[in-house]
Amino acid sequence: MAPRAGASGKKAGKPGAEEKREDILQAVVIADSFQTRFRPFSLEKPRCLLPLANTPLIEYTLEFLAMNGVQEVFIYCGEHHEQIEEYVQTSRWSPTHKSCPFSVLEFIRVSNAQSIGDFLRDLDKRNIMEGDFVLVQGDVVANIPLDAALTAHKTRREANRDSCMTMVLREAGEEEHHTKTNGITPVFVIDPRSKRCLHYEEMHPLQSEHYTALDTEILKNPEIEIRTDLVDAQIDICTPDVLALWSDSFDYELPRANFLHGILKDWELNGKLIHVDIVNHGYGARASNFQMYEAISRDLLSGWTYPFLPDSNLMRDQTYQSRGHNRYEEDDVVLGEECEVTNSMLGKDTHVGNGSTIINSVIGRNCKIGNNVKITDSFIWGDVVINDGAVVRRAIIGDAAIVGKQTEIGDGSLLSFGVQISESTTVKASTPISLLSADSEPVSSDSSIVGPQGKGAFFRDPEDDEAEHDDPSRLQKSLIYSLEQFNISTSSVSTLADEDDLADEDSDAASLSASREGRRSRLSSFASDDSGNRNSGSFHSDAVHGLLDVLRGTSGSFDSERLEFTSLRFASNASDAAMRRAVATAFVRRGVELVTSEHGTMEPAKAAKHVLTAREGAKAFVAEYGVGDVAVRAEQVEFALALQKAAVSSAKVAAGDTEKAKVGNLLAALLQQLYDLDIVEEEGILAWWKDARSQEGGAEMQAVRQKCRALVEWLEEADEESESGDEDDED
Repeated sequence: MAPRAGASGKKAGKPGAEEKREDILQAVVIADSFQTRFRPFSLEKPRCLLPLANTPLIEYTLEFLAMNGVQEVFIYCGEHHEQIEEYVQTSRWSPTHKSCPFSVLEFIRVSNAQSIGDFLRDLDKRNIMEGDFVLVQGDVVANIPLDAALTAHKTRREANRDSCMTMVLREAGEEEHHTKTNGITPVFVIDPRSKRCLHYEEMHPLQSEHYTALDTEILKNPEIEIRTDLVDAQIDICTPDVLALWSDSFDYELPRANFLHGILKDWELNGKLIHVDIVNHGYGARASNFQMYEAISRDLLSGWTYPFLPDSNLMRDQTYQSRGHNRYEEDDVVLGEECEVTNSMLGKDTHVGNGSTIINSVIGRNCKIGNNVKITDSFIWGDVVINDGAVVRRAIIGDAAIVGKQTEIGDGSLLSFGVQISESTTVKASTPISLLSADSEPVSSDSSIVGPQGKGAFFRDPEDDEAEHDDPSRLQKSLIYSLEQFNISTSSVSTLADEDDLADEDSDAASLSASREGRRSRLSSFASDDSGNRNSGSFHSDAVHGLLDVLRGTSGSFDSERLEFTSLRFASNASDAAMRRAVATAFVRRGVELVTSEHGTMEPAKAAKHVLTAREGAKAFVAEYGVGDVAVRAEQVEFALALQKAAVSSAKVAAGDTEKAKVGNLLAALLQQLYDLDIVEEEGILAWWKDARSQEGGAEMQAVRQKCRALVEWLEEADEESESGDEDDED
């Protein structure tokens, strides 16, 4: 369908448009974020068309809208609009295609737009949103059902017409979720009874002070929650009033840092209410930067994004099949002799030479991988050539790039489209290389970077030089999150202060905070435990993936992992609880891999034994880092709780009731093995069973717990027999 011209005003009238049913759900997709975090790749291709697990990002976004019953979609395009329009119009999403689920899909261009705010102010002028609509970015990957959120939003709106927006947020829970954005911590202040959002703020490590200032009116609420544990994929359910608020605020550019913060701050003037719908199931994240791109890719490969799995084949021409060892291949993939490919995807017509190793990576179509090549934790797009003996570690390599023989690509490097690296060249870690400058002009090749026959030069974004020293966007430009190059403030302000408290240190607001802190744990300091530790999510992700590699036998040993795990802990200042969660998550995930159908359906008891004993040092590692002190019953209880929560997370994404039951049985088998190996005592398991926390958290926690009842009853009977035997001996 032809795009709407930017110069047009109101939407042209349609016959009977005024009688249109309000139950027709509309959606707006923002396909240009006006950010440069995906440069140099986004110089040539829009972010929403970049491949994530060999599928353009916008496919996941449109699939999410379709599965939630959206009927009309309006896509706002900015840079590279012609590529986006051509792609969608030739795909199954075109309304002219017989399988398109949308009755309307239109593109809107705004020639002079400089921000998302400009898009939404333009949308207000067009008057085409006739009821509730879903607002998302074109890089969202989500499977969250919106039925309940839409119903709650409609109910609130009918009760109060000033209720104009509902944000759908994913609760990360006590386990750190590595799809929480690094660098920026969103802070939501919420009334838990009405689910109204009262305040929004963003905190980051580059700030000189770390506190949030609340209006004293907020502190008059009987109860508030301060949440830093929420994953915000920016999925918003809106009424047209939201667009009017954007128009009234002509200088707002960003949906959260500007619009949400400002509207909540001035709610007494505008009178509008914004609510949240916090879900604890499903998946939702945005590939908003390279770090999130990597995290979502890992989740997809690991099966946490169901139904978006490698072999779901979202696109008509995809033919991925599981080949074991969590390896997925399309048709006509050729693997040489003695090559190893695990936890990876390989696109159609890709050839891998003899003796090569590919681990935790995504390889696009028509790639040529030479002999004795080593690729780990990397993303290789289409038509790439990697010659014999090359080593690629945790890098992104764009279409049609060439890596020479015996060349080494360092961690965090970015090789854009068409870049060529000469043989026997070493590309230093975190080096971005492009054929184009930031102005999209061709650059002269730099032989010191790409070698004598190479093509490309170091990509320098002038925005990085112009950014303020405390601009948090600087933390999200690289593939690898790191604070080493920044001068981080040592401030550790941990009080909840109102604005008067900031002006008068003797006010009683801090004591008010303290009194509420005891009543609601989420009112604790942002710096306490893991909730406010900006590195904790990274620790959990890195620690779990490292342990899984050892458990799978793909790399290292528990001796080397012990050193890596300890280093990660100290680098992230991770707590004992964070270590316990990481260990529990890794061991449960490995067990789930062994019992699920795609990995050979090993019986839970055998899988539990394999996980804890197959790799030398596993038992000692669990005892030291999972339990802590095996002689302390409380430590045993905490680890059992961590295993239970990890099992619940796995059960939520398991396919079918049979698979879910296996996860519950696996927990029982793991506890049995821990008991047999003298890591956990019967008193510890019985104390976990009686602990109120094992029964909290909803039906999933109860279901998994019930699978352990037989084990608990057996232990109780054994304990009674032991006590009876002791009494007989005394007689």
